[in-house]
Amino acid sequence: MNIAVVGTGYVGLVTGTCFAETGNHVICVDIDKEKVQKMKDGKVPIYEPHLDVLFERNIRQGRLSFTTDLKSAIDGAQIIFLALPTPPGEDGSADLKYVLGVADELGKIITDYKVIVDKSTVPVGTAEKVHAAVAKHAKVEFDIVSNPEFLREGFAVDDFLKPDRVVVGTSSARAQKVMEDLYKPFVRQGNPIIFMDERSAELTKYAANAFLATKITFMNEIANFCERVGADVDKVRIGVGSDSRIGKRFLFPGIGYGGSCFPKDVQALAKSGNDSGYEFQIIKSVMDVNERQKTTLTDKIKKHYGDPAMAGQVLRGKHFALWGLAFKPDTDDIREAPALYMIDALVAAGAIVTAFDPEAMPNVMKLTGDKINFAKDEYEALNGADALIIATEWALFRTPDFERVGNALKEKVIFDGRNLYDLDEMKSLGFQYVSVGRQQVNVPAKANA
Repeated sequence: MNIAVVGTGYVGLVTGTCFAETGNHVICVDIDKEKVQKMKDGKVPIYEPHLDVLFERNIRQGRLSFTTDLKSAIDGAQIIFLALPTPPGEDGSADLKYVLGVADELGKIITDYKVIVDKSTVPVGTAEKVHAAVAKHAKVEFDIVSNPEFLREGFAVDDFLKPDRVVVGTSSARAQKVMEDLYKPFVRQGNPIIFMDERSAELTKYAANAFLATKITFMNEIANFCERVGADVDKVRIGVGSDSRIGKRFLFPGIGYGGSCFPKDVQALAKSGNDSGYEFQIIKSVMDVNERQKTTLTDKIKKHYGDPAMAGQVLRGKHFALWGLAFKPDTDDIREAPALYMIDALVAAGAIVTAFDPEAMPNVMKLTGDKINFAKDEYEALNGADALIIATEWALFRTPDFERVGNALKEKVIFDGRNLYDLDEMKSLGFQYVSVGRQQVNVPAKANA
């Protein structure tokens, strides 16, 4: 098939590349001329494992191309995917100006039947708004389809090529046949293509993300309670996750969820509820708890060094090494990353921060400038630091050279927001170790020579 993908952000680029990988001819459209030129030159603008291999192969074999010209891209396309940003407005609602703006343009330039697919995460009722925007100018038949993505950053290529399910919302038998033919190569092992109405498809994406955010937040609350009563959240997590009704995934406690999807989608669902006269009480609690959880490790740091109320004094001049800036490992995405909240709090209290992340440092540099320091690797970040803070569970942080870590720090103190290390091992190595939902390892502090 000939496919146009409008928008080359995270979702659009993965979508276009993976469709090209199964033999389709895909042209991706973006208004950013510099970005388009870089992609034409074979440079992937985002970090996503395995995407670069598929990207380069499909450009080389002529199935994947890029343009800034919307009309030339859609002229020969049977299917047009809208993978455009839907950023949160001040009230938490999803801003549809990019989606509806392109829909308006499409109505002016389509000259034959098209299937126009909402790939962006959009509120219930958006397909009808897109249809109205296209119909305002269109003189030919077209169908609007809702086809939400369920891609995990860090695993997006695998998720797209081997999906658990494909959700398609359409009321058109003609569009359903087109979408079925398009996705057949991805579900050969028997995973379903689930057809439903457009509104149900739109809500399915929000409901899935809100449920996962709730699951994470629930375990964070259990972790906070564990600390008060002397329980170990890791043992609780294993016991709970062994129940097949609950499952093992999304039960790891930490310093809150972030990224491009969960915060935005949970907010948008809550706003949609309010607009419809319904209050999502669970969703509201999830948002409140997650907001507090982002600074729970910062509060522990303040407590460790003295009275939290006097943090401006007790942290002034302290130097912290920070491992991890991305909201999760295997991505360079820093949107709503807990590390950013910690940086703001520590710098405001007069502390010095030296950070390292394998992929996300360029993005943070654009935000922070010289507010913090950046290291060439994880060990350089430790030099002269009073303590180590872990904010992202990158694999290279899981088995460090603890002797080297201890020697580089002024004191052997680790604040771990991702529970990477074993409590008994930390005690035997002589570290003071503060994690989430587990008892603190207290070893008399010994300054390094």
